[in-house]
Amino acid sequence: MEFAVPHDHPALPGHFPGHPIVPGVVVLDHVLDAIQAQHGLLHGGLRLPQVKFVQPLLPGQRARIVLEGAAPRWKFRVLRGQTLLASGEIVAAGGAP
Repeated sequence: MEFAVPHDHPALPGHFPGHPIVPGVVVLDHVLDAIQAQHGLLHGGLRLPQVKFVQPLLPGQRARIVLEGAAPRWKFRVLRGQTLLASGEIVAAGGAP
């Protein structure tokens, strides 16, 4: 799944004034959207046992989400071209620790 966060996204003002970057929580929201697009609506709680942000995503830049795994555990990578922006793991409620 590809996405771009528009320059007028409400999370950008103040993050950071004059040099906006897309907040990690917005990137993670797109990861959840990608999981739900492939596997259906997620019910219950989610855990993020591991998340690492390596490079910033700027407003308007295209990024791609790569998913591995199946319910209740997915590994993800967020890439801009070949550059790794973020990676981690999401576990749905009831998944193994």
